[in-house]
Amino acid sequence: MEIYKAYKFRLYPTEKQKIFINKTLGCKRFVYNYYLNYLKDNTSINRFDLHKDLPKLKEKNEFLKEVDSTVLCSAVDDLSKAFNDYYDKRKGYPKFKSKFSRQSYRTSCIRGTYKEKKYSNIEVDLLTRNIKLPKLGKVEIRGYRNKDKIEGKILNATITKESTGKYYVSVVVEEDILIEKVTPNNIVGIDLGIKDLVITSDGIKYSNEKVLMKFEKRLKRLQKELSRREKGSKNYLKTKEKIARIHAKIKNYRKHYLNSIANEIVDEHDIIVTEDLKVKDMFKDKKKAFNKSLSDAAFSTLRSLIEWKCKIKGKIYYKINTYYPSSQICSYCGYKNSKLNDLSIREYDCPKCGIHNDRDINASLNILFEGLKLHYNLVSLV
Repeated sequence: MEIYKAYKFRLYPTEKQKIFINKTLGCKRFVYNYYLNYLKDNTSINRFDLHKDLPKLKEKNEFLKEVDSTVLCSAVDDLSKAFNDYYDKRKGYPKFKSKFSRQSYRTSCIRGTYKEKKYSNIEVDLLTRNIKLPKLGKVEIRGYRNKDKIEGKILNATITKESTGKYYVSVVVEEDILIEKVTPNNIVGIDLGIKDLVITSDGIKYSNEKVLMKFEKRLKRLQKELSRREKGSKNYLKTKEKIARIHAKIKNYRKHYLNSIANEIVDEHDIIVTEDLKVKDMFKDKKKAFNKSLSDAAFSTLRSLIEWKCKIKGKIYYKINTYYPSSQICSYCGYKNSKLNDLSIREYDCPKCGIHNDRDINASLNILFEGLKLHYNLVSLV
């Protein structure tokens, strides 16, 4: 089975390489903003027309010839995708790129043969900890200490300059892997919540770390400090970088925690069942504090991680109906109690059978039963 996999490394460019990366970022931003402005008055122009016009733009602006040509092509492709997302009502109208936020550019991998020797403009050497990139040459990298080499065919690389001033490269590889389907021996239902992030039908609860809350005071103080700085001044940029570093900490902490939960669940179970939550709808008509907690929990990220890990490990993953009332149904007798819409009720006795239920564990058991129904229905069709 062919899959696309991304390997992310920390880049350590020299001062000369940093200057060239910044120049490339500037050229990509210039092309994107130029055509965005151009398309405001020329809505009938499509992506192919922009690609045809790109050589003319390079003739007018000689500095564009100094950088990798595939980067400028990717800028046009990104703009085209942004407009497609806007017309399909997935996102808002495209905005102009700013040099004061996170910036990135993508370069394509080009292969060839010269004097019977194979050539590639992107190469990763994990033994010497270097990556070869177009126009940049060899750049020092860090990451994946447990690997000796990257298997598969390199497709492209994305170089990113974070708001913290750090540089990263993400290499997309096409790998052909053999996935052995696991014969299912066990199943688990998963309920996602705010109080506890993950509740399994086995009775295990993974706490919600509420990472954002831990750094909230520091963020508030720095944001207040930023509002008092003169915009664009050195102190303004220093404070902005401090805020970016805290956000990077929150992101990395959350990513590590969610990965560890997903790995543990997928490694220990053969069939995993979750709710197909519409997270965007959950933000509507709610209090600000609830929305903040909901955003911090990152349900969609966790579900995506579980689904991806199941796919590459040959496990089975099911999502049950969004509107299935898992919390309101007694997992023992099947009685539906509509009073349980009140989220403050965490434990209760079933009015019909009298069994004492923990709201979240009861919901995860109901999710498990629905998953079993889905599984046996699919097996019977085969």
